[in-house]
Amino acid sequence: MNIRIEDIKLSGSLELLAKQLVEGFITGLHKSPYHGFSVEFAEHRLYNEGQSTRHIDWKVFARTDRLYTKQFEEETNLRCVIAIDCSSSMNYPLDTKAKLKFSIYSASALAYLLNKQRDAVGLCLFSDSIEEFTQIRSTGSHINKLFTTLEKKLKSTEIKQKTTSVAKVLHEIAEKTHRRSLVVLFSDMFEGGEDDAEIFKALQHLKHNKHEVILFHVTDHDTELDFKFSERPYEFIDLESGEKLLLNPTEIKDQFTRQLKEYNQSLKMKCNQLKIDFISANIQDGYFEVLQAYMIKRSKMK
Repeated sequence: MNIRIEDIKLSGSLELLAKQLVEGFITGLHKSPYHGFSVEFAEHRLYNEGQSTRHIDWKVFARTDRLYTKQFEEETNLRCVIAIDCSSSMNYPLDTKAKLKFSIYSASALAYLLNKQRDAVGLCLFSDSIEEFTQIRSTGSHINKLFTTLEKKLKSTEIKQKTTSVAKVLHEIAEKTHRRSLVVLFSDMFEGGEDDAEIFKALQHLKHNKHEVILFHVTDHDTELDFKFSERPYEFIDLESGEKLLLNPTEIKDQFTRQLKEYNQSLKMKCNQLKIDFISANIQDGYFEVLQAYMIKRSKMK
């Protein structure tokens, strides 16, 4: 099962697109071995023996012959902060801004899903500092504000060069989020010279404060990880510094991919040590894996 933007009707708002992505995901779950998660998408929960019968939905029972209880907002305690890296490197490839778009579409689908489940969600947009940090709420007006914020970022034509300070921002998120929450991070983790050890300390800070974390490592696997380019000279431009370099990719491919693989393995290993879900998100793939990873993490938090 693979949900791609190309397969979804793109007319209308970002909220409508998020709704289509989630509905496509639910349909996919019903056709896949993961159908057991489907109950999470309803505004009802299966009745467990010993529970009060006060909230049983008898109309649903008449249709399905199964007992469900109505799920009310006060019964749900999941809080989620969705953090999106908006630094210049997330605008790669420059003609499509695919990494940033992938992150925004994924975040929109997650926000819609959280709201559908009557959970509370907040949004953090950052580069070298936090640009936007909303409250964590579950109201309809709040979710509308989140979609407006994401849509504004999606349509922005800003070309200002912005670096990344992942560690600094994660420390701030850890301090600003006072109650135990799920932190979902979308970033390419190209930190522009920031010490790797500092990033690991920041991730550890989140875990120390009892937060659960999912890191979606957003990259174009073909060109950024595997460095697949034709054998001819290219002008490479660092989107965060503006530095330009003319070279033939074959001259540095082996060294580049080796160093990047070492970094990614180190990052993944540290996440595993901290019990952080590390998801290698390829912008060429669909959104099923993003939503599925969230559902698996949610099921573990119960």
